[in-house]
Amino acid sequence: MTITGILWADMALIAAAAMMALMALVWLIHIPLKNAGIVDIAWAFGLAMMAWLYAMMGDGHGPRRIMLAVIAGLWGLRLAAYLFIRVIGKPEDSRYRTLRDKWKENILFKFFLFFEFQAVLNIVLSVPFLMISLNPSPSIHHLEWIGAGLWLIGLAGESLADYQLKRFKSDPANKGKVCQSGLWNYSRHPNYFFEWLIWIAYAVIALPAPYGWIAWIAPALMLHFLIHVTGIAASEEQAVQSKGEAFRAYQQSTSAFVPWFKKK
Repeated sequence: MTITGILWADMALIAAAAMMALMALVWLIHIPLKNAGIVDIAWAFGLAMMAWLYAMMGDGHGPRRIMLAVIAGLWGLRLAAYLFIRVIGKPEDSRYRTLRDKWKENILFKFFLFFEFQAVLNIVLSVPFLMISLNPSPSIHHLEWIGAGLWLIGLAGESLADYQLKRFKSDPANKGKVCQSGLWNYSRHPNYFFEWLIWIAYAVIALPAPYGWIAWIAPALMLHFLIHVTGIAASEEQAVQSKGEAFRAYQQSTSAFVPWFKKK
């Protein structure tokens, strides 16, 4: 399939090369900073960047490509800005300190591979953006409106959860305590849940496109990482170490992922 002289595979290769180059640059920057946490900022910004590239290169319906650039851009830039405030000027996150202790030798090279793995992950996660940018239909399908609604709910929920946690941590009286205010009263990780809802939204928006079902790889992969890899599993292990019995009680009373009422 040709897209204004560019094959869809060429689009993917261009976006992938840009993503890998971005991560290589960020890897270089992290060396003098001695803070690998900046990879999280690049991860969020990189997804927005890939959406913009696909929106520019694709020959799908123009208003749909503009919508893609706006929604993915807003999400990526908001998350990147939030992470920037959390990371820059702060001590390196314990996840990356643990990796340094574990790897011991050839640490810089191993971090380079780690940064580039995040680029590969973004390349796979950007599949919905590619599908959306190639959709030639001149009319907006009802599934796309539903997806846009889910995206709005997800962005609002994730933003609110981040704000509530930041406000809780900013109060010195809460040091060592477990945040259970607002959305955190109904889920131990409402930010992760609404993050996943955003990826569901992207897949729903992509579904009416030719081969749009392929986009469901993104929310499936994101769910795996959020629950089993870098999300709930890692953060709860750290929380148990730092907050002890208070967090264990929180685990017993509160849903891990989907917001729900407290357990009796």
